[in-house]
Amino acid sequence: MCVPVILLLLLQFFSNKAVSQSEEGEFGFNGYLYNSYGIANLDSNGLLTLTNSTSYKTGQVFYNLPVRFKNSKNGIVSSFSTTFVFAIAPEYHGHGMTFVICPTKGLPYGSSAQHLGLFNLTNDGDPSNHIVAVEFDTFRNQEFGDIDSNHVGIDINGLQSEIASTAGYYKEDGTFKNMSLEKRKPIQAWVEYDSSRTQLNVTLHPPHLPKPKIPLLSLTKDLSPYLLESMYVGFTSSTCRLRSSQYILGWTFKLNGEASNLDISRLPKLPDDDNQESGLKRILAISLSLTGFAVLVFLAISFMLFLKRKKLMEVLEDWEVQFGPHRFAYKDLYVATKGFKNSELLGKGGFGKVYKGTLLTSKIDIAVKRVSHDSRQGMREFVAEIATIGRLRHPNLVRLLGYCRRKGELYLVYDCMPKGSLDKFLYNKQEQSLACLVAKVQGYQRCSFWSLLFSPTVGSSYHSQGQTSKHSSMNAKLGDFGLAKLCDHGIDPQTSNVAGTFGYISPELSRTGKASTSSDVFAFGVLMLEITCGRRPVLPRASSPSQMVLTDWVLDCWEDEILRVVDERLKHDDDTYIEEQITMVLKLGLLCSHPVAAIRPSMSSVVQFLDGVAQLPPNLTCTEAFGEAAKSLAQTSSVTVTFTEPFTSHGR
Repeated sequence: MCVPVILLLLLQFFSNKAVSQSEEGEFGFNGYLYNSYGIANLDSNGLLTLTNSTSYKTGQVFYNLPVRFKNSKNGIVSSFSTTFVFAIAPEYHGHGMTFVICPTKGLPYGSSAQHLGLFNLTNDGDPSNHIVAVEFDTFRNQEFGDIDSNHVGIDINGLQSEIASTAGYYKEDGTFKNMSLEKRKPIQAWVEYDSSRTQLNVTLHPPHLPKPKIPLLSLTKDLSPYLLESMYVGFTSSTCRLRSSQYILGWTFKLNGEASNLDISRLPKLPDDDNQESGLKRILAISLSLTGFAVLVFLAISFMLFLKRKKLMEVLEDWEVQFGPHRFAYKDLYVATKGFKNSELLGKGGFGKVYKGTLLTSKIDIAVKRVSHDSRQGMREFVAEIATIGRLRHPNLVRLLGYCRRKGELYLVYDCMPKGSLDKFLYNKQEQSLACLVAKVQGYQRCSFWSLLFSPTVGSSYHSQGQTSKHSSMNAKLGDFGLAKLCDHGIDPQTSNVAGTFGYISPELSRTGKASTSSDVFAFGVLMLEITCGRRPVLPRASSPSQMVLTDWVLDCWEDEILRVVDERLKHDDDTYIEEQITMVLKLGLLCSHPVAAIRPSMSSVVQFLDGVAQLPPNLTCTEAFGEAAKSLAQTSSVTVTFTEPFTSHGR
């Protein structure tokens, strides 16, 4: 019987001691006299955790016994003072916490997120709440009129603060010092009510500094209508999608007097101190990794840019200084032609591919010919010839603007002619025939039209460049002027290479490799047939062997059906289709492309025939043109063929 009596007396003693403390209104941080709700937790070291990194949760801690705030005789709220040290460690900038005085031990209906575990949507602002709280808010909620995301406010029955201020404290000299509530560092707070002055003050300061004389907030308001005789005191907090951890490191409370100050040296350590150190290590490791990765990316990009620059690099030798004005940088041509893409390809010819481009700086359209330079002469002599040709200025020559030399390749830069090449009009059946088009642009004149159409400039320009240029007036320009000379320069006749397009090369040119005025006349004759017939000089897939070579086909039709070879588009134009003139052009084309050079007429004679000044023999027959007359002239005529620079290069 003695032992139970002793235990009962001990329990009664501790119970009376607790009640005595509650009635006197003074207590310290005693974990055995606290109740926690939600995710709040008190560990063995005395660290009280209100919330952690769990989303959409509340945490509440209350002193286990009620505090008698009112004198039962007069109903006036007594003066009180409390101080506590708290810390907020955000993970993603969460909501804050409150010190609260409320009628119940716990607020089960307090919501998470912006309601701070204190109120909810239905009771926020309800006068029957009888709640007085001080919020330490780290999120700005417009619906509650928050001043910023780092403020302290005094709330009565709702989250619309009676008074609020940015967190901070007043120094000795009266200047205000901001404090960050989410800095992961301990902050000491004082909440004090003076009953005689009905004034509620809130003060903040760093724990290692003395309490400031000037409070952060001072609200003059009698709390008697809001507090009941017995109330519970404690702390609430909440999280949402944005999370943070709130801690209470120490707390004292006293009625009718100033609460005992806290011994800072004995406060528990924040767990985030160690975590922060490891976090810093993680951040440092991540930073170093990112830095290393950034360096690798930078080096890779630099290396790629170096390779690109190397790709576009070119070597300027001493001997090229004199040709400086005619030299283009390879990178400029590369950019202008979009890297020599096939989409910019204008055509192909005997001297290489031609690309359209636009110079980046001057916005000038150019044509860049990528020359297949296999000349046996040195590049120096080749470039010297290019520079010489580049100085030529003639209305019937496509201007050679300059050159570019890179790794043994040569690029010739010309003016770009917008009308394109003659084959666009010759072989595109959607277009008008060349003859019809010229007639409409230049105006039809019966005697001189065919001379105009087959002017030497037209004929030469087509043979010289795959994308021959034509102005709006339909005046053709000769491209690649002089390139045949470049190929022949310094070459022994016995080892000469023929530069030209198959079908336009005369028999003697293919044997000797040397061009002459007669070989030009041969090519011009083929062109006359080509324009009049609207087909290429050679058709490998012709319907019959006689039609494969254009000259053979026209020759077969000489006597009775020569007009059968005429371009169908030309036949449909009454102004240009004159049988006797077309017959003359076909026969003249055959004479000009005669296999025996000595029989071919001179260009002056050709112009006279086309102008109508002279006429072909009316009884000229196929036999006379290509048979016995050819043999006779070849045997009896003593013809000396001297080399002069041809008007065309026969390169396409």
